[in-house]
Amino acid sequence: MSEREEGAASHPQQGQTTEVVVDDSQTLPSYSNFCRVTATPEEVILDFGLNPQPFATGRQDVKANQRIVMNFYTAKRLLTALSMTIQRHEGTFGSIELDVRRRATGGTQSYPQPGRVGGPQGVVE
Repeated sequence: MSEREEGAASHPQQGQTTEVVVDDSQTLPSYSNFCRVTATPEEVILDFGLNPQPFATGRQDVKANQRIVMNFYTAKRLLTALSMTIQRHEGTFGSIELDVRRRATGGTQSYPQPGRVGGPQGVVE
């Protein structure tokens, strides 16, 4: 998300806006090339980690080092924000190829419908 987000809020009085200022001065960045998505009836759970050998075959043990839990409303807002960000990136730099074999040969891939998570059991790598 951006450092500063502005948008019109639903208020009974017209002309009022809500400004959200995010203080990210104490935020610690971390890198992830693995994400597992699970859910309960009330929440979406995202586990992030580092897979040191993402293209290896056989059993791979990945330690999740960050867990984000959110309600479905926030998850849908996140989905929309990520979708818009990826569309802008692909519009500027071209399609993002998810299949490493096709990346190596320069092929293309059709993407799943927005809102669907790739991989088995909702795992995104």
